[in-house]
Amino acid sequence: MLNTTYKKRIFLSSPHMSGNEINYINEAFETNWIAPLGPNVDAFEKEIANYVGANEAAAVSSGTAAIHLALSLLDVKHGDKVFCSSLTFVASANPIIYLGAEPVFIDSEPYTWNMSPQALERAFEEASYEGNLPKAVIVVNLYGQSAKMDEILAICNHYHVPIIEDAAESLGSTYKGKASGTFGKFGIYSFNGNKIITTSSGGMLISNDVESLRKARFLATQARDPAPHYQHSTIGFNYRMSNVLAGIGRAQLEVLGDRVKARRAIFNRYFQELAYLPGISFMPELASTQSNRWLTALTINEEESGVLVKDLLNILIEENIEARPVWKPLHLQPLFKGVRYYPHSENESISEHLFENGICLPSGSNMTEEDQMRVIHCMKETIRKRIERDVFKNQKI
Repeated sequence: MLNTTYKKRIFLSSPHMSGNEINYINEAFETNWIAPLGPNVDAFEKEIANYVGANEAAAVSSGTAAIHLALSLLDVKHGDKVFCSSLTFVASANPIIYLGAEPVFIDSEPYTWNMSPQALERAFEEASYEGNLPKAVIVVNLYGQSAKMDEILAICNHYHVPIIEDAAESLGSTYKGKASGTFGKFGIYSFNGNKIITTSSGGMLISNDVESLRKARFLATQARDPAPHYQHSTIGFNYRMSNVLAGIGRAQLEVLGDRVKARRAIFNRYFQELAYLPGISFMPELASTQSNRWLTALTINEEESGVLVKDLLNILIEENIEARPVWKPLHLQPLFKGVRYYPHSENESISEHLFENGICLPSGSNMTEEDQMRVIHCMKETIRKRIERDVFKNQKI
């Protein structure tokens, strides 16, 4: 193992502050607006809604909280079904379980790595035949790339089932000129520390349904009835964002365009330097879309490259470089053992293939070119050595 003591740590996606955050924070302290409400919260909601072209937005404590609220607003309850992308972080599906509902997982397709319309259609056909349609469909936009929303919307509209668009990773991306996250009944964004912009933690629920967003704020503040005393007629949640964190978010939103530009430049450099290597295939960008390239993701064909993803990950770790496998599909998680799953086709599970062969490379917008070239050099050397080893073995044979 290499000695990493003197090697600078390269993170997968670290927070990138603009410097203006402190001004909003100081203003919150000076005016004593520290609680989970205040001018920054109000302004941040308006600014996000304006940025993505939605009628309304509600700032909350996390992207997970936003999904939970969206499902609650759609009256998802015990025994209901919710269709959900399988290739995603567990937070996309956990809120389904919170409400006692049953997730049904839908495979990916190869052109976006996101929900397969082909698999979704089969899931709907079976659900319709059984007389048990889902209450909602959660579509995830993985690593910044929008799903095939035209096809997915057509299927869901046919069955009159609303979409929750999990755009936790895709703020700043577009699909046919329209902001990612704005295609469903509800959209959600995440401002976790590793996202393209951050409030350290936090999320946003957006919708064109203004009345539903008003109800979301009500539910997010413990569902307190309008009375002089503390009165509650509905179960609520402690999900509102603080005025301090919203101030951070406002400053971050000001530089979102720069962050997207930086991440796309990082992706382009990786592509230029690595795409020619045997067995390397980068996550596609669907025509008429623009991904924010939150994380640069690729697959490695072992037969062509001579390299296993797990071996490359270990080599990067030895070099003090943080990289990650592609999300483990939810239908393979012990938590969801036995849950129904619809693969892309009878003989092809795209999400499983991506998990077995996929890797996410360091992609932070504050990453230096020198750091990126260190990652690139490590990958090139690893593949070169494996190819030379295999050639030498074949010669001996």
